[in-house]
Amino acid sequence: MPLNWWLGTAGTLLLAYLLGSLPFGLWLVKATRGVDIRRYGSGNIGTTNVLRVAGPRVAALVLLADAAKGWLPVVLARVAALGEPAAVLAGVAAMAGHSWSVWLGGKGGKGVATGLGVLLGLDYRAALAAFVVWIVVVAASRYSSLGSMAAAVSVPLWMALWQAPAAHLAFAVAAAVVVVVRHRANIGRLLRGEELPITLRIDPRGQ
Repeated sequence: MPLNWWLGTAGTLLLAYLLGSLPFGLWLVKATRGVDIRRYGSGNIGTTNVLRVAGPRVAALVLLADAAKGWLPVVLARVAALGEPAAVLAGVAAMAGHSWSVWLGGKGGKGVATGLGVLLGLDYRAALAAFVVWIVVVAASRYSSLGSMAAAVSVPLWMALWQAPAAHLAFAVAAAVVVVVRHRANIGRLLRGEELPITLRIDPRGQ
């Protein structure tokens, strides 16, 4: 590969990580409710906990912002004509930034919404199919964490079914592993019957 490709790819991956690291859940809840979301509910900065603490409008903004963090790096890599493997790596970097953010001392979210954004950029069919899986599982169980893990695990199956490029399938497998590992605390709470349902609402002013 020419030097320009290496420089372009390195720059894109760095930008993807920095975009992914932006903690929109923390910032938007702080701006609209004046509280640190990490002190309430599950303590997570993702869409579901934002829904509990700040309501559906703020949660929708966080979902869109976090998904955009994954979608944009994929698009930028393609616009720069770096190739599909580089686009996939950009998506991985964005998820890494979200999960291990420099703004949060190496901590972060579970990577679900950002991973959805990456999928939208790579293969919208897999993204939509995974979203349907999430809806079905959450509607049946009331647990967003269970729906997120089921949706993530389903993605490699959709990719294989539609004979996706090898790079896309590799991303799907890696992303599924990351999402499940990031939900290990949720798995423990689910097994103990202590997981918070998506229907729970928390008023930080009442605590």
